[in-house]
Amino acid sequence: MRRAVVALLGLLVAGAPALALAQQVAPPASVPGKPAARPAAAGPVPAKELFGRVGSPAPLAARSIGFYSKGCLAGAQALPVNGPSWQVMRLSRNRNFGHPDLVDFLERFSAQVPKVSSWQGILVGDMSQPRGGPMLTGHASHQIGLDADIWLTPSPGRELSREEREQLSATMMVRADRRDIDPANWRPDHWKIVRAAALDPRVERIFVNAAIKKALCREASGDRSFLAKVRPYWGHDYHMHVRLTCPAGNPECRPQEAPPTGEGCGSELDWWFTDEVLRPKPEKEPAKPRPPLTLADLPEACAAVLGAR
Repeated sequence: MRRAVVALLGLLVAGAPALALAQQVAPPASVPGKPAARPAAAGPVPAKELFGRVGSPAPLAARSIGFYSKGCLAGAQALPVNGPSWQVMRLSRNRNFGHPDLVDFLERFSAQVPKVSSWQGILVGDMSQPRGGPMLTGHASHQIGLDADIWLTPSPGRELSREEREQLSATMMVRADRRDIDPANWRPDHWKIVRAAALDPRVERIFVNAAIKKALCREASGDRSFLAKVRPYWGHDYHMHVRLTCPAGNPECRPQEAPPTGEGCGSELDWWFTDEVLRPKPEKEPAKPRPPLTLADLPEACAAVLGAR
């Protein structure tokens, strides 16, 4: 039962690393001053095909619409690919967009990193697409401009070339047996950086691999209240997935239930290292894949976001 419940959370977080976006095409036309009509073929067409090929933000007021794994983003802002203390990776994906609050957070957090660690800055992975929504590859969440993947690899202290940003791999933090972090790669700076992100009041939660959560529980000193926001999840071996709360005055954004209270370092963490998780028995019948989301599955306002010019 517990596995089933946890599995349902799969829509909330990022999936496997994504591939480069296909060639982008223009969004559907809309009538000025009127909501865009849903395309006739929208029913059977996966929403990821519509949102994943739009190359620019919707010229509307900034709004996160829907839930983290079922929504879209109006008025997105691009995080500049280079900043004083950050660099954006995988530029070919065109996923460095977010609600302005997310961009503000990343700029604010990246400036804190050199103050709490020996890192000179951060490497930013996927945020959202220009209009949010489901992605062609990878993540189930990251749809409303409030999620960002931050590599657990420090910025190298020089500007990376575009080719390097495509080829460089993030550092694997988890040991081969999946039961703890890899001591060859893990440093005290890591838990201090995760703590700095979690202490930001706009951060709702942070997803990391259970082995990373174990290391945080073991090593964190001082105020450990931040641990409640750090949640274990499958994958997330190379990065932390930071999620912000819904922006103020944004009623169309549906918040996530608050994380459980407490540090999360007890039996609930131990479960992640049982055979049920690490060596699951094959299912008698493979689960049927979920049908992809269509535009009709998303909040109604997402049609106008998709069609805005």
